[in-house]
Amino acid sequence: MTIVVQDVLHGSRLALARLLSQIENSTPAGYTALSELFPHTGQAHLVGVTGSPGTGKSSLVNRLAWHYRHPPEGVPQKRVAIVAVDPSSPFSGGAVLGDRVRMRDLTGDSGVFIRSMASRGSLGGLAAATSGLVQAFDAAGFEIILIETVGAGQAEVEVARLAHTTLVVEAPGLGDDIQAIKAGILEIADILVINKADRPGAEHTERALRGMLQLAHPGRRVFRHHGALETVQPSQPEPTSGESVWLPPIQKTIATEDSGIVELIDQIAKHHQYLHDSGEWEQKTRARLQSEFDDLLHTALVQRWRASVTDERIAHIFEKLAQRQIAPRDAVSALLNGVPR
Repeated sequence: MTIVVQDVLHGSRLALARLLSQIENSTPAGYTALSELFPHTGQAHLVGVTGSPGTGKSSLVNRLAWHYRHPPEGVPQKRVAIVAVDPSSPFSGGAVLGDRVRMRDLTGDSGVFIRSMASRGSLGGLAAATSGLVQAFDAAGFEIILIETVGAGQAEVEVARLAHTTLVVEAPGLGDDIQAIKAGILEIADILVINKADRPGAEHTERALRGMLQLAHPGRRVFRHHGALETVQPSQPEPTSGESVWLPPIQKTIATEDSGIVELIDQIAKHHQYLHDSGEWEQKTRARLQSEFDDLLHTALVQRWRASVTDERIAHIFEKLAQRQIAPRDAVSALLNGVPR
């Protein structure tokens, strides 16, 4: 076991910060450390927080973390890690990692670790290295890991494959009934949160969301991800005789006034208990590992193939493609099968 891994397991924040940078930068040392840390993972409760921009996700995450660190008397504290993903510029590649500005209440708390990261062009609301960072936090002993997504909108569903509990945050005044019902992002919700509930239209938003829930089918959820159909393990499986079914509750909050946060934490705890009682915790864990395995296998196979083909060969095929002498699908087939063109 490397010294870095030992330090992370013993609670060194400096070692953890350096490891997170190595993971995000895809260094061999980071991969080696993740492999050594993997047997120590699997204990943390992963809570995804997603929704459209402007719904107050960062403020909500800030208050959730604060209450986990300052629970009611008799309730144990939780060590909390926050992974906040911000969008990268498609032109410069840079990102303004500004979520910490809204989390100043957590400054100086050794039981909280905030890590901002850029999406680096990844779709679905997360970055490619988000899963690795979450594993590192899990192995380091953080009991609650809050994963705040970019806030891309209706297609931001990748967090459902990573998190055990997914919070979808809405706010009044961001769309009509049709907008609420058509958004596929709502179908991944384990808990629906109406933040900024003091604004006009909060009751209207709640009615629209309840209408959506009544129309929703409690079976498995399938969505398109990078052009392919993906299945998200449902929080509402088809019930069998005598089984309970998790119906996503709607919780109103006003994060800036600390209203409704305790009740939201109670809903998260109830969902955590439901996952264990129903056996869905294990199902979600297996689905997440299967997804990560498939992604890594895809990347490894592409890299291996790319190493076996010369740049000249690819340039030659692409030139024929650009001149419309060969179709894109035939070009790929020619490269994979080594057919001269």
